Amino acid sequence: MTIKALSPAHQVFRSVAYGQELIRRPSITPSDQGCQLWLAEKLNALGFHCQHINVHGVSNLVAILGQGERTLAFAGHTDVVPPGPIDKWQVDPFSAQIVDSEMIGRGAADMKTGIAAMLAATERFLSSGKAVNQRFVWLITSDEEGEAEYGSKVLSAYLQEQGIHLDYCLVGEPTASHHTGDTIKIGRRGAISARLHVRGKQGHVAYPQYADNAIHKMGRVLTALNGIVWDSGSDDFPGSSLQITHIDSGAFTDNIVPAQCSLCFNIRYSHRYDLQRLQRLLNDTLKSVTTDYELEWERPCEPYFTEQGIANSLIYEVEQAIFHNTGKFPLLSTSGGTSDGRFFAGEGTQVIELGVPNRTIHQVNERVHVADLIALEDIYAEILERLLA
Repeated sequence: MTIKALSPAHQVFRSVAYGQELIRRPSITPSDQGCQLWLAEKLNALGFHCQHINVHGVSNLVAILGQGERTLAFAGHTDVVPPGPIDKWQVDPFSAQIVDSEMIGRGAADMKTGIAAMLAATERFLSSGKAVNQRFVWLITSDEEGEAEYGSKVLSAYLQEQGIHLDYCLVGEPTASHHTGDTIKIGRRGAISARLHVRGKQGHVAYPQYADNAIHKMGRVLTALNGIVWDSGSDDFPGSSLQITHIDSGAFTDNIVPAQCSLCFNIRYSHRYDLQRLQRLLNDTLKSVTTDYELEWERPCEPYFTEQGIANSLIYEVEQAIFHNTGKFPLLSTSGGTSDGRFFAGEGTQVIELGVPNRTIHQVNERVHVADLIALEDIYAEILERLLA
C-alpha cells in the first residue's frame, strides 16, 4: 500500500492524537479496551501482518513486516495502573487533555505516548519511500503492570516457535529524567521475592527448655541473611542487595513461645547472578543455620544487560539518533525496577529502553510535555532509518 507523505505539522498532530486515542481507552491491567485492535488496524494499513494472542484475559499483539538478515522489534504495553483517587486529578485521567502544553492522563508517560510515538515514527519511515531491508516486528502486551505471566513472556515464546530471532529490541518505557533522550536503559537488575517459614515448638514462656522459639531461630536466620556478601556492582550496573520486607509470628500471647515465624524478603541482583545460582546461595545460607524451614519463591525477574562497543551496536545507533535530534548524548543507565525487556533479552539480542520522562509515572496527574512526545517520535524515526533502510 502506498502512503502519502505527511507534512511536518501533520506528523506532529498524529503523534499527539495517537497518544490521546490510547489514553482515552481505560485499559487497566490486564484489560486492553481495544487498544491493540486499533493498533492492528493502523499497522495492517501499513502492510504489517498482525496476529492477536489472547491468554487468560491478557491481550497480546504481534505485527511483522518485511524480511532481512536482521530483525528489529518495537515492544511495549497498552495496560496501565489504576488512576487512584479521581478527585485528586486535575482533569479526567482518561480524557488526555492538554493543559499548558502537557498531556495529562493515566498512561501519558507509562507508556501509551511511547506507543503513539512508535506508530507515528513507523508511518513516517514507511511513507518516506525508503526500502525496508530488514524484518520489523511490533510486540505489544496488556500485562506489563501486572504479573507479566501471560504477556511478553508469551510473545517471546511465540517468536521462538516461529523461528524468529530478535537482533534489536527497543522498549518504549519512560526512561528520561528531565527531557526525552537524556537517559536510556541498557539493562535492568533482576528481582525476586520470597516467603520464608521457620518452624519451632510452642510452649510456656516460663519453661523455655520445653519449647523451641521460632522467633529466636528466625533471628539467627536474619543474621545469616544479612551476612551474605553481595557484589558491589560496576560503573554500568548497580550491585545486588537483599531487603527484609515483613516479619510475622502469628497471633500474639505474652506467655506463649511461638511455634512459627514467617519472613518476606526481596532481592535485587545484577547480571553476575542467574536465578538458579541465587536460589542455591540462599538455600545454602539457610541450611547453615537451620533445616526447619520452608522457602517459597515469588515473582522471579531475570536481569539483562546490553554491552557497549560490540559489533552492530544498538547502543551506538540509538546514541547517534538522540544526538542528532537533541544535540546531546544520553546517560546509559540500569537503574529502576524490572521491565519486559528481560523477556526479549538473550544471546545475540540487544535490548534498549528509550522513552519520555518518568518523573510522574503511576502518580496522580501523570503527564508528558508535548515537546517530549514529538522529540521521541523524531528519535524513533531516525532509529528506524538507521536500522531498517
